[in-house]
Amino acid sequence: MRSYENEPFVVNREVRAVMVPAGAEVTLHPGMAGYITQALGGSFTVYMEGNLFRIAGEDADAIGKEVVKPPELPPNATEEDVRKLAWDQMRTCYDPEIPINIVDLGLVYECEVTPNGDGTRTVSVKMTLTAPGCGMGEILVQDVKDKVERIPTVRVADVQLVFDPPWNQSMMSDAARLQTGML
Repeated sequence: MRSYENEPFVVNREVRAVMVPAGAEVTLHPGMAGYITQALGGSFTVYMEGNLFRIAGEDADAIGKEVVKPPELPPNATEEDVRKLAWDQMRTCYDPEIPINIVDLGLVYECEVTPNGDGTRTVSVKMTLTAPGCGMGEILVQDVKDKVERIPTVRVADVQLVFDPPWNQSMMSDAARLQTGML
């Protein structure tokens, strides 16, 4: 994957962004300039006017980047295929301040797929945050919901934020602990 770190950009159309870590939604306007600080999972964390903002992958064109393609399922996919793809989709969700996906951080506790009578599926996810007061909590929940609901045949993603058990560093994958120097 190409690194965009510290790459300058100029906003070329009005675009919705989220202030990091407060979680407040703002609108960025054409002509505003900044630098990309992180480009992981299709979304971009950018530095502009003394603040960090997160721009969703589907709005990447607003800063001159390629829009993320939707996930694909094989014909006659099983619930297990959908579950695997849901986990893959969640691996593209990143805290804007930490360059590790939420699965490797140990924030996703459960992912279940239930078939509906009409051939669609419901995906139920239970996840947590590294800290209960994280201002990006609802943003991460919405990111998971949006990315899982992009999977063909998924009618709804029910994403619940839970704090029991509380997250701790031992829930991180070995790769994540190694990357953060905690191994």
